[in-house]
Amino acid sequence: MSTTDMATSGNYWEDLRKQARQLENELDLKLVSFSKLCTSYRSNYSSGHDQQARDSRSESFQDNMLVAMTSEVEQLLNKLSAVNDKMAEYTNSPGALSHNAALMHTLQRHRDILQDYTHEFHKTKSNFLSLREREDLLGSVHRDIESYKSNSGVNNRRTELFLKEHEHLRNSNSLIDNAISIAMATKENITFQRGMLKSIQTRVTTLANRFPAINSLIQKINLRKRRDSLILGGVIGICTILLLLYTFH
Repeated sequence: MSTTDMATSGNYWEDLRKQARQLENELDLKLVSFSKLCTSYRSNYSSGHDQQARDSRSESFQDNMLVAMTSEVEQLLNKLSAVNDKMAEYTNSPGALSHNAALMHTLQRHRDILQDYTHEFHKTKSNFLSLREREDLLGSVHRDIESYKSNSGVNNRRTELFLKEHEHLRNSNSLIDNAISIAMATKENITFQRGMLKSIQTRVTTLANRFPAINSLIQKINLRKRRDSLILGGVIGICTILLLLYTFH
């Protein structure tokens, strides 16, 4: 390749780099303005739910601004993508093989910038559209509620009463659920204690059957208690009879 061709080729590459840097600077400014416009639009939505009080002319102006700015950003992204494609074609040309590593590094840097700008634009746009859809839905519901309130005063009173009654019923249900929970816990505790007592009784029976002497001793103790009870009962009975005879003598 001649010196003239190399110079021409080098100038072409520098022109592409200048175009890329210029588009990147314009995109940076546009994205900042686009983000501010979306924030301003969001603030208008968040300032209140009375959609009728909003200035329709201002809203229409902002809508037009958003559409125009969205179109401008998309055009700049397409132009920067086209410049990057031309730079990629240049790196594959025969005259650029000797500087291919440096050119590829520069191209990759411009591609990364394009990717970042594209991601930022789509993220801001998506967040804004989601927010506007949600706010439009809330505004529609609020308008329906306000219309209902203004057109049916008696129905509003009944609705408030129904809502209060519903709240009372919900509180009662909550108290009943708590009482049932306490009762179930008590039942489980009693069942557990009964199981423990049965287990202790079973162990005592097993121990008595395993050691006959202990069983015999327990029976003797029971018989002595019964005999003592009979003697005590007889003595009390005799004393009562003697007391009655003495009283009525």
